[in-house]
Amino acid sequence: MLKLNVEMSRTLASASFHSLNTISNWSATLAASPRFSPQSRPSHFHFTPISHYIKKLSSVLAMDSSKAGSVKELPVGLDEATEEEYASQSKLLQEITSISSIDKAWTFKSDSGLVSQAMFSISQPNLLANKKRKFMLSTSISKESNNNVNFQWTPFPVEMAGVSIIVPSPSGSKLLVIRNPENESPLQFEIWSSSQLEKEFQIPQSVHGSVYADGWFEGISWNSDESLIAYVAEEPSPPKPSFDYQGFKKGATKDKECSSWKGQGDWEEEWGECYAGKRQPALFVINLNSGKVHAVKGIVKSLSVGQVVWAPPVEGTDQYLVFVGWSADPRKLGIKYCYNRPCALHAVKVPLYKSEAAESDFKLVEESTLVNLTQSISSAFFPRFSPDGKFLVFLSAKASVDSGAHSATGSLHRIEWPTDCKICSSTKIVDVIPIVNCAEDGHFPGLYCSSFLSKPWLSDGCTMILSSYWHSCQVILSVNVLSGEILRISPADSDFSWNVLTLDGDNVIAVCSSPIDVPQIKYGCFDKAINSTAWHWLNVSSSIFRCSEKVMSLLSSHQFSIVQIPVKDVADCLTKGAAKPFEAIFVSSKKNDAPDPLIVILHGGPHSVSLSSFSKSLAFLSSIGFSLLIVNYRGSLGFGEEALQSLPGKIGSQDVNDVLTAIDHVIEKGLANPSKITVLGGSHGGFLTTHLIGQAPDKFVAAAARNPVCNISSMVGITDIPDWCYMEVYGSNGKSIFTEAPSAEHLTHFYNKSPISHISKVKAPTLILLGAQDLRVPVSNGLQYSRALKDRGVETKVIVFPNDIHGIERPQSDFESFLNIGVWFKKYCK
Repeated sequence: MLKLNVEMSRTLASASFHSLNTISNWSATLAASPRFSPQSRPSHFHFTPISHYIKKLSSVLAMDSSKAGSVKELPVGLDEATEEEYASQSKLLQEITSISSIDKAWTFKSDSGLVSQAMFSISQPNLLANKKRKFMLSTSISKESNNNVNFQWTPFPVEMAGVSIIVPSPSGSKLLVIRNPENESPLQFEIWSSSQLEKEFQIPQSVHGSVYADGWFEGISWNSDESLIAYVAEEPSPPKPSFDYQGFKKGATKDKECSSWKGQGDWEEEWGECYAGKRQPALFVINLNSGKVHAVKGIVKSLSVGQVVWAPPVEGTDQYLVFVGWSADPRKLGIKYCYNRPCALHAVKVPLYKSEAAESDFKLVEESTLVNLTQSISSAFFPRFSPDGKFLVFLSAKASVDSGAHSATGSLHRIEWPTDCKICSSTKIVDVIPIVNCAEDGHFPGLYCSSFLSKPWLSDGCTMILSSYWHSCQVILSVNVLSGEILRISPADSDFSWNVLTLDGDNVIAVCSSPIDVPQIKYGCFDKAINSTAWHWLNVSSSIFRCSEKVMSLLSSHQFSIVQIPVKDVADCLTKGAAKPFEAIFVSSKKNDAPDPLIVILHGGPHSVSLSSFSKSLAFLSSIGFSLLIVNYRGSLGFGEEALQSLPGKIGSQDVNDVLTAIDHVIEKGLANPSKITVLGGSHGGFLTTHLIGQAPDKFVAAAARNPVCNISSMVGITDIPDWCYMEVYGSNGKSIFTEAPSAEHLTHFYNKSPISHISKVKAPTLILLGAQDLRVPVSNGLQYSRALKDRGVETKVIVFPNDIHGIERPQSDFESFLNIGVWFKKYCK
């Protein structure tokens, strides 16, 4: 969640997307405006010699005016010393955060089959515009006889201004480009061929709102003959009551009229954080021949839909769409990062209309065509059909749903798909990867996969390639969905994190990185004739992640390791998994003299994980002279279900003790100076940060918390995830006792588990950074804590970002946030 973004270069002028195979005919105009600074001019004072006294008075006034003009006005909260620190750190921060990121990638086979083409969707923050700049970079890929691979990149990227989503067709001959409007204008659907824009459709807001591009409800799927596209969009705004000078107007209308005004109508609940103002996700199909858009019928109103895919076609029958459905019964709770929301795979019949007459039949589909495919399991999402269409694979978070933990160990499942399209809800669900409770050392720790590729299959039709967390690393796995065989195909001896971007036939395009190494594109392949389990990885030359020599020098002067931290009080552990060592990532300078000041970094969740991947924000903090101790306390993802489930009911104690144990471990090893330790965390990491400075007040010289959970008793009634409060405070009983009306006993217990109960002991100067639009940990939580600190004389600084939500990820806010963290810690670690 702690991400940094900043603009590196001026805007490449927007260009049309002309070809998947070449961009030789693209033109990009670089615009640079000269900057002028006004020339300084001397001041001249002219005095009229009326009298000696007037001359003297004028001279005094002139001197006072000169002095007043020389007074430097500083920004709020800065003194001269801090301003200098701001200036030096901000320059470095801009250089680090200018590094681009790859969001997605696609590959396409050429006609000859010898060379493939690839497109990379890249983003780079634009600080001035306070948004991400998106652009495309293309390359041709050829494998050479000497076991090398050659990527021929186009000279320049092309900015995709205003583009929300890009989805190639199954054949790779067409490209769908969707532009969501920022106002009430129509949406724009564009269909591109290899050389030009083929079709363009304007879809008015009366048909549906913006297409979902959030990575969760988001779903866009071409059918097999590329004539239809199914997608998820906001349902149209419902009619609202109208009033005029005579009172209520009968017959609600969506149109605006100058002689009347709209009421609000009934309040509709939303899906919490990140979805404020978003209407219900609904399913639509556009016919690319006619341009007509239809809302898919037969889906009950209580279902929010997402992640739609077309089922394999059967000649002479209507097609099915398979999608994920989340029920709003009894209410909608926050869904972002919350895998414990029950969901199921559903199939709905869609007629294959080929004529105007057939299109009218589309409206006649009855609700009985909706089939729940996964009734016997509490969670099913990310559906993917095998290439031959014989089975459907999906992920499940049933461990999360059944326990109440907002994220937990995942599982992978398979159902057979009927070749005659006679679908029933009693289909047998086969476990491909079951939930792993406690793995033996060095063995697969369980599935922790947050997404799938749209085309994850190797040519055998039964092996998937996916990324998953393995302790403190992300790794790439191959999974045979028929046999259940799991292989770690990224290097087993690497402490770097690896993430798959796309497949190129039976080869893998991925990125790998570490806390001190910027991402690098890798090309993975194996020799089928020798051993299909022996993958080798080739370096790919690319300028995508290019950074300045200064940044490279600073990063290369550091080292990192993943440290095993033994658990204290093993006798108190109820399971084998809870007693196993947890991990911390330690980043330090290579120099051999006294250790640098230490920042303890704590992730949120608590059921999340800090990975050994490159983080621009953390690279900045290490580059300004800090060692980092990034703690994956018990309860983190990637270590098995028993270790994860050991934390609920023990927050504020077990996790706090794990962090203190990790700190003591590096102190005992001589890696940290006990008099120069700071702590930083966001969300639950902020909960730990504020707990630590209260429970161990002499341990830390300064602290910084981003949207911290400080008082659960006040949070429970206003957060979008009140069930989190019960689950994490009460443990396994929390799910059953959860209520929207907490008792006095519950509120007391919540308070006692909160950092605010230790506030009287806090000594460390504390920086608190808050997003005013946060629905997860509303801003009042952090403000109450900061006011209580100030009331007790603790030095406290608060920055509120008025338009940010829980993550504080808007480029300007994120930049200012980490700049202040760096300056704050430097101030107290001199």
